[in-house]
Amino acid sequence: MNVRRRLIPTAASAGAVALGLMAVSACSSSSGTAAKNGEGKLDVVASFYPMQYLAEEIGGEHVAVSTLTKPGVEPHDLELSPKQTAGLGEADFVLYLKGLQPAVDEAVAQSGVKNTVDAAGLTQLEEHSAEEHTDEHAGEHADEHADENAAEDGHDHSEAGGDPHLWLDPVKYAEVAKGVGKALEKADPDNAAAYKKNTDALVAKLDGLHAKFEKGLKNTDTRTFITTHAAFGYLAERYDLKQESISGIDPESEPSLSRMKTLQKTAKDDKVTTVFFETLVSDKTAKTLAGDTGLKTDVLDPLEGITDRSKGADYAEVMESNLAALEKALGAK
Repeated sequence: MNVRRRLIPTAASAGAVALGLMAVSACSSSSGTAAKNGEGKLDVVASFYPMQYLAEEIGGEHVAVSTLTKPGVEPHDLELSPKQTAGLGEADFVLYLKGLQPAVDEAVAQSGVKNTVDAAGLTQLEEHSAEEHTDEHAGEHADEHADENAAEDGHDHSEAGGDPHLWLDPVKYAEVAKGVGKALEKADPDNAAAYKKNTDALVAKLDGLHAKFEKGLKNTDTRTFITTHAAFGYLAERYDLKQESISGIDPESEPSLSRMKTLQKTAKDDKVTTVFFETLVSDKTAKTLAGDTGLKTDVLDPLEGITDRSKGADYAEVMESNLAALEKALGAK
């Protein structure tokens, strides 16, 4: 494997989970339950689509979910309006992912909302370097400069404990779903049974998705895929693939000439057929690389938002589309 990672110690991860759930148990009313809106529902604010999906699937009819990141907005670069920031403080429950959106992290910290859940504290995060190389001499170089690259990108994930793109691994996403379900049960015990039932159903759906990925990617002609945005480190690690990214963690950063040359060599050596781009950012660099190497292009969606350009109506459908795209590009048998 070419994924450089550093695991957060299990004890630290468990402690983060405990602290996350404790934050939810410290509720806004004297009875230990969250307040509700006029319709008897919890007003839940989600930071961006993967958190919105969890809240809607688990909360069901007992929650009213809004999102800070509107469809079509690149979540990494989100800037909150004064109205959004003020509205956050009126939420009954906030679900976000620390380390992905600095503006949201700051707003949540200042909001005073007691029922907050940081999804990054509900599973064990890993650190994936912005540029992942297979050559032996690249290891030390990557170790020395990974933090520099992240800082230059404006997304220093080390502060939050690692790569935040956990939702692209159905197994990790299921772990987070379980934590969110327990948090909602604590915040709204009157509907705890419904939250548990919905959580179990979602986890079963994610387990099924994992099984499909495992089977579909078991035997392929190549294990390497090239993508514009280094969002797929967890997916690559889970299914024994090698992610090579053009722009690193920040989808808007420009790759160096040497990086493009390295990718051209990798494409030839590893029999890569396709350069993947995504729906929310420009496909210019992907098409440039593909043109220089005679490769095809296709969409591999990091699922940071659902738009009319998405190949599916929700998380599960788009992930199935991602699987189909990977199977085709990698030569699944």
